[in-house]
Amino acid sequence: MLHLKKTNGKGPCQLRLLQMLLFALLICLCSHTYGQVPAPADTLKTDSTAAERILAEKEAQEMASQYDLGDLVRKILRRKTDLSGSTRSGVIIIPNVASNPSIGSQIGIKAVAGKKFGRDPNTLLSVGATSASITTKGIIYFYISHNIYTSGNKWNFQGSLVAAKTVTPDYGLGIGRPTSLSETEHILNNPDRRPRGLRAQFYNFREKVYKEVSKNLFVGGGVSFDIRRKIDERDTTNSPSPYNIYSDRHGFKRDHYMANGILLNVQYTTRDNQNRAYNGIYLDAGFRANQKWMASSRNALQFTTDFRKYVSLSSRRPEHVVAFWNWNSFLLAGNIPYLELAGTAKDPGSRSGRGYTVGYFKGTQYSYSEVEYRFPILNNNFLSGVAFFHLQTTNDEAGTKVFQVMQPGGGAGLRILFNKVTRTNLCLDYAFGKFGARGFFLGLNEAF
Repeated sequence: MLHLKKTNGKGPCQLRLLQMLLFALLICLCSHTYGQVPAPADTLKTDSTAAERILAEKEAQEMASQYDLGDLVRKILRRKTDLSGSTRSGVIIIPNVASNPSIGSQIGIKAVAGKKFGRDPNTLLSVGATSASITTKGIIYFYISHNIYTSGNKWNFQGSLVAAKTVTPDYGLGIGRPTSLSETEHILNNPDRRPRGLRAQFYNFREKVYKEVSKNLFVGGGVSFDIRRKIDERDTTNSPSPYNIYSDRHGFKRDHYMANGILLNVQYTTRDNQNRAYNGIYLDAGFRANQKWMASSRNALQFTTDFRKYVSLSSRRPEHVVAFWNWNSFLLAGNIPYLELAGTAKDPGSRSGRGYTVGYFKGTQYSYSEVEYRFPILNNNFLSGVAFFHLQTTNDEAGTKVFQVMQPGGGAGLRILFNKVTRTNLCLDYAFGKFGARGFFLGLNEAF
């Protein structure tokens, strides 16, 4: 990044911040290009530090030994691979197709970008994404997301914007545990996991700002606005449903609500890459306080934790990785709307619980754990594979406590190296779980 001098009354900090925000905006406006390959160390400016030269040389060697879809296209078009320059961006665009129980069959477009800001070799990779899609179940979904680190990791900006027309299959509250209680509790907890459909308009805006207070340690805060409108069960029988029972019991209107709150978080990260880590850990813990003065329908206080650990099994082939993930959300006080309850695929990236639909298991207290083995198939890393297993647990209103019942799931997948600079993989997974749950999942970047 160029070192800008003060111009038109704007200082360097303001200009750098403007560059960060423009990067997030450009995710939506990008064209189909392939990843920039870092220049070898001998092409760097003479004022580069020794650490920068060593890092650039190592990255150039790693890039030269790998093969991604950009290399394949250039080979087909008989174009030479450029290892010398810095003219190409790190933006990629692909069709966004998928088929799974949550959405039906999906078609759309998705863009992902990665970039390091500044010249500090320890700066973490900034990533952004955007997508627009439509499905056979009538779901229309658009989002923009970003995770940006300024030079030297002094600041970290995380956020997303979502606008969607949703069709959510609802499987009730809890973990699918049989109950002999009243008919109302049986309907609410739906132990047979018979689905109902909930349609709604959904809007979300979330932004968090972190400040590095020590090496790899960040503290920060932000806001989140979750708005649902025109909620409709499409049930012509007018029979009681889990959604109506829960909403009436906890003081929410059936056709709309808002869950708006303040976020306070602590983050610690040593991951070597934000898209596909070989080593390191990631920990984020924080509180969310929904507030009526922010137009939230009810007050509520939640505590969440997100822990990820990556262990490379080989120094020669670091792509052999065992990855661990644990995500928890606990309601400490107040009430949250039914569709905002923590549960399957309700993590920030909506990638947990592959094999089950979104919200298949949910409750006010929820815990999720997953282990995944990642391994190369080809020596040039163009193809690799994964195998994964996960467990979910939650509570219900019939007396089941969190950690009392665990529901398993798992599967395997294929990875195609899409962009070797940003370590972006095209991910194809087949996953399954209990109650006949199964599905095919396609996306960019690892689940965690």
